[in-house]
Amino acid sequence: MNRIILIAGLGSLLMATGVSPVAFADSAASIAQRGVVRSGDPAPNFQLRDMEGRIVSLSDLRGKVVLLNFWATWCGPCRVEMPAMERLYRTYDRKDFEILAVSTDAQGVAVTRPFQQENRLTFPILHDADFRVGLSYGARTLPMTFMVDRQGIVRQHIFGARDWEAPEAHQLIEMLMKS
Repeated sequence: MNRIILIAGLGSLLMATGVSPVAFADSAASIAQRGVVRSGDPAPNFQLRDMEGRIVSLSDLRGKVVLLNFWATWCGPCRVEMPAMERLYRTYDRKDFEILAVSTDAQGVAVTRPFQQENRLTFPILHDADFRVGLSYGARTLPMTFMVDRQGIVRQHIFGARDWEAPEAHQLIEMLMKS
């Protein structure tokens, strides 16, 4: 069973605990070093290339709720959840919600582009062929999803495929949009 762990927003958290921005940055660095991201942790920033070769940075999406999904074309459960992720993506406005599908396929665009076209996916597909970003998040199985709030805090860590059209998925996203 998945749990949702809520804590105060980043600004409130820093003010309430008296943590300096320098200490916060050190905390984010230690999370990246330990290689496991937990609910309540700041989401480690990364830069990956999309299917057109443009660099996408997680920090550029601050202010939006981000569904960060680690997957691969060879992963059966990943393939099953992608159409529902696409329908979810089309439900919410880009000013509030984004999906980043981080492919771990070593072959990159050669395998993700045909998959994207076959499934008519419009959300961004990024490439992490060396699995550097995936490992920094602790994504040791696929698919694995991290729900990141508007302040860049991981609010939920989801193991395995999900039905992204389920009412619970929409409730989670809408709750994160309100914070």
